Amino acid sequence: QVQLVESGGGLAQPGGSLRLSCAASGSIASITTMGWYRQAPGKERELVARTISNAPIQYADSGKGRFTISRDNAKNTVFLQMNSLKPEDTAVYYCNAIIFTLERPLVPMIYWGQGTQVTVSS
Repeated sequence: QVQLVESGGGLAQPGGSLRLSCAASGSIASITTMGWYRQAPGKERELVARTISNAPIQYADSGKGRFTISRDNAKNTVFLQMNSLKPEDTAVYYCNAIIFTLERPLVPMIYWGQGTQVTVSS
């Protein structure tokens, strides 16, 4: 069994910063992709940023220049540093990973975290 556990959400003022963390644990053979998505009320879930092994980092236009994704492969952890936050960044942020498990090392499985609320408001 694999779990993604997120932390770091909360309330920030416009122009402020937050740092999200997501740690993957369990029966992990390897991880190809780790990233962040978000879903605002009444809207579809959308990509924020993701890291793919041996590929360039991908950012949504909404976060370019303000958000930075990074990854600690040794700890199976991904981070999202969010600066210059705007009210429109308010959403539930979900960690996402594509993982090959020890039980099925040839089958990529998609996992989601439980979500962490980010609210940007004065």
